[in-house]
Amino acid sequence: MALIVQKFGGTSVGTVERIEQVADKVKKFREAGNDLVIVLSAMSGETNRLIDLAKQISDQPLPRELDVIVSTGEQVTIGLLAMALNKRGVPAVSYTGSQVRILTDSSHTKARILKIDDQKIRADLKAGRVVVVAGFQGVDEQGNITTLGRGGSDTTGVALAAALKADECQIYTDVDGVYTTDPRVVAQARRLEKITFEEMLEMASLGSKVLQIRAVEFAGKYNVPLRVLHSFKEGPGTLITIDEEESMEQPIISGIAFNRDEAKLTIRGVPDTPGVAFKILGPISAANIEVDMIVQNVAHDNTTDFTFTVHRNDYNAAQTVLENTAREIGAREVVGDTKIAKVSIVGVGMRSHAGVASRMFESLAKENINILMISTSEIKVSVVIEEKYLELAVRSLHTAFELDAPAPQGE
Repeated sequence: MALIVQKFGGTSVGTVERIEQVADKVKKFREAGNDLVIVLSAMSGETNRLIDLAKQISDQPLPRELDVIVSTGEQVTIGLLAMALNKRGVPAVSYTGSQVRILTDSSHTKARILKIDDQKIRADLKAGRVVVVAGFQGVDEQGNITTLGRGGSDTTGVALAAALKADECQIYTDVDGVYTTDPRVVAQARRLEKITFEEMLEMASLGSKVLQIRAVEFAGKYNVPLRVLHSFKEGPGTLITIDEEESMEQPIISGIAFNRDEAKLTIRGVPDTPGVAFKILGPISAANIEVDMIVQNVAHDNTTDFTFTVHRNDYNAAQTVLENTAREIGAREVVGDTKIAKVSIVGVGMRSHAGVASRMFESLAKENINILMISTSEIKVSVVIEEKYLELAVRSLHTAFELDAPAPQGE
């Protein structure tokens, strides 16, 4: 008898028929004797619809009120699933984030979970009920509704699994596992049987959309076995674990991630003095803008060009902050580019293999793709390139690192 947390995404609960299918699936698990906590997203498209409504009132909706609006999406799906389960003779009860008491900080629209009160859920499980929880949302100390940011339902699922010490956290989605790269870009992409938390963390942070990065962080930190599965197709999915058994066949690279949502900003002619990086990035971080890659070049005349990348949504805000900084520190100019993309190769095998980066650069050079920025870590190499070359880059790297699936026999 296992305690399993199952999370179903927006497409899995996109219609009443789909919710009925989810109820059938949950019933099977319940009949097998498992204790179940189900975490749901809003119906696909619903969160965007609610955000659009808010934007019709205001270009920049008040974050507190936006959370009040968008949190209604999950409230609908959990109520419907609880009804569908009860209809099937499976006792079930639904809770919003604040009813469970998923306590978060007060950063509206991108709150972080601080603590989960598991008493109510445990009492229900003990009484034989399936507990259905709204993903993506919580409540702060003052009782305000908060949301966890895009993909926050994954984080809710893993955080609940950690708090309840669940045996497994299963993330059901519209793909049947984690692939070497996006199959829509590379037809030969392969499903991975398993992947380490470290690799998954890099893949998620680099734009692989299967799982939300905070969910993977949580799972790794609390060692919650995580499995990605298809909502309506049977199959083993991909298991994400801490386990790093050295297998003979282990490929050097597990996957290729890419992200189109990048923008870069450069502040030129900055006086090269100690503390200048903080003067530039301090105000950016104070504006709650995350910086990704950073490159600094020192010129002959003791000035520095300082380039960094941010999420494309943060570009305008970051540019405004940077222009103010440029005036204060006497920099020459601020320039930016939103037509860039980031491509990364990821794999724990890099630790024991030399020449991985050079193979990547060679593969891009063969396609005449210019590299604008480079950053590396122990298990990844990332490059920023012009956005128009993104798909070509991903395909050529997938082939160069022998990730292509073998062609079906008889072709």
